[in-house]
Amino acid sequence: MNLFPRSVACILFAAATPALICAADNSDAALRTEALAALNKSARALHAISTEGGYLWRYSPDLKIRGGEGPATATQIWVQPPGTPAVGHSFLRVYAVTRDPFYLSAARDTALALVRGQLESGGWDYKIEFDPAKRAEWRYREANSKRGNNSSTYDDNNTQSALRFLLAYLDTAKSSPDPRDAQIRECLDHGLKKLLEAQYPNGAWPQRWDGHPHDPAKYPVKPASIPTDYAREQPNGSYYGHYTFNDNSHRDLTVTLIDAWHRTGNETYRDAARRAADYLILAQLPQPQPLWAQQYDENLQPAWARAFEPPSITTSESAGVIRLLVDLYLEFGDEKYLKPIPPAIAWLRSHEIAPGRWARLYELGTDKPIYGDRDKKIHYTLAEISEERRHGYGWQGGFGVTDAIAYYTRVTTTGRDAWLAKNPSPFVTKSTSTRPTPRSTSTAKKAAPEIRRLLASLNPAGFWLTTRPAKLIDPAQTEWIETELFIRNTALLCAYLDATSAP
Repeated sequence: MNLFPRSVACILFAAATPALICAADNSDAALRTEALAALNKSARALHAISTEGGYLWRYSPDLKIRGGEGPATATQIWVQPPGTPAVGHSFLRVYAVTRDPFYLSAARDTALALVRGQLESGGWDYKIEFDPAKRAEWRYREANSKRGNNSSTYDDNNTQSALRFLLAYLDTAKSSPDPRDAQIRECLDHGLKKLLEAQYPNGAWPQRWDGHPHDPAKYPVKPASIPTDYAREQPNGSYYGHYTFNDNSHRDLTVTLIDAWHRTGNETYRDAARRAADYLILAQLPQPQPLWAQQYDENLQPAWARAFEPPSITTSESAGVIRLLVDLYLEFGDEKYLKPIPPAIAWLRSHEIAPGRWARLYELGTDKPIYGDRDKKIHYTLAEISEERRHGYGWQGGFGVTDAIAYYTRVTTTGRDAWLAKNPSPFVTKSTSTRPTPRSTSTAKKAAPEIRRLLASLNPAGFWLTTRPAKLIDPAQTEWIETELFIRNTALLCAYLDATSAP
């Protein structure tokens, strides 16, 4: 779909950003022009429906129905990816390609929305409320309130994604004279400070944190152990304070600190990341079950979380820990991060339920696959649990185990120096202020048909629409404006523009 007559579009684009004109041929130049126009149109359309600069996950085309993970209102935005920080990263990515100040301005609006949603505890809830009457339900720093929800959420890459976006934004805008950047800087500094305070003495974090300091006497630093006796039904009480691996929260927190260290040079963040890395060693359960649990109590023993998540060893989270240990070895060069891996691999290889397939949870002490349900009890077959939980949770699968083992094998066989000579550090901070090295022209030509399909699917209002149900929002609504699709398509267009940019 040509958004402008070809000759006019080339003239307009050449006048606006001559350094980005592709020198390949007229066809490539025309497609680049259309790609740039589509980026501009889609970004401006999405920015126009933002709430105070922030975003939800999805909107009906008439904007009457909105949602994040659940239903939302016109005065709310979502933090959890693919929400507000993820969209902000997309604006920074396009700014790196085009140098159009609109995208940096849009990213600044996103950052300022997060400033207004930061809690006194330094992090963010899943959503941010802008209705003045409802904002009193949260202890937002901006409001200087002493009441309301003050729970920073580390589950699902929530607070972490916000902090990493703010780090990237300030890195990109460091030469900007905009005075509002000082507010963003102060928000980031407070968030990182509180992230350090939320870390337990052993290097772990809770799933959520309300800002109250940890009493070191209640959280001793000692190796993990397997309890000889534990509750067979979920007990009453909150699990938010447990040491948590679930949903990669520990990895996301560790990556955030390493990103902060790389971008700022502040070794306080590196030291906290090292404590987080050392915690992985402490948290490995002893033989004969040398894997990791989803969550642990203050004595570093596997503990209950949700009604269907009993104390157990878990293959999914353990695969993530194995990858993280390899990454930390590559980052810090300390071989102690590799030592927990061989016994974990040996256990995994001997407990497949089918080739390349594992149960997600195995019972402590017996190695039996176990399953959970909303009845708060432990079950031993899928047939015992409700239909809703049978299909609402990943009880069996590959869980990335085979890939994690292969990654460890490749790195250790190659050697750290040789690996890093050919591969970027797993924690390399990609500056959003500079464009990547352009790829080959042949790669760009191969991508051209997909780019044309993508451009043709942009509707006249500037949105890419999905046609799928969102059961938790409105099952009857099947057409959506989705931030996830915007993020994905923006990334494809930026990659194409990088590939066809002039050297």
